[in-house]
Amino acid sequence: MSESTHHAQHPHHFFDAEAGPVVRPYAMTRGRTSSTAHHRLDLIALVVPEPAAHHPVHDQSLSPEHVEIVERCEDTPQSIAELAAGLDLPVGVVRVLVGDLVEDELVHVTRPVPPAELPDVNILREVINGLRAL
Repeated sequence: MSESTHHAQHPHHFFDAEAGPVVRPYAMTRGRTSSTAHHRLDLIALVVPEPAAHHPVHDQSLSPEHVEIVERCEDTPQSIAELAAGLDLPVGVVRVLVGDLVEDELVHVTRPVPPAELPDVNILREVINGLRAL
């Protein structure tokens, strides 16, 4: 039996039967490696649904992955890293998908405070010591 005959008889034959159908990451992002959103999407940036946004299930322009991202964040904000792990997708793909959702105003992203803007531990200790001295 030739290879083409084998595929014609078994239309759902996969190279790795346990893997099932595989959608390449670039297909999910339509070949994009970054979004047009001007947000820096760090691994620990939190994705939070917009309260006034419509539910994404009704939006025909969104992929199932977009919808799942919003649904995963509804109860508890999720970081980019958590979403990537939960969806079993590369971080780069999740960044592009979240960027799309930010553009569509379905979610917003809270960025972590840069280390340079965090208060100095020594200053905080001095404040605590000063309060204790009162």
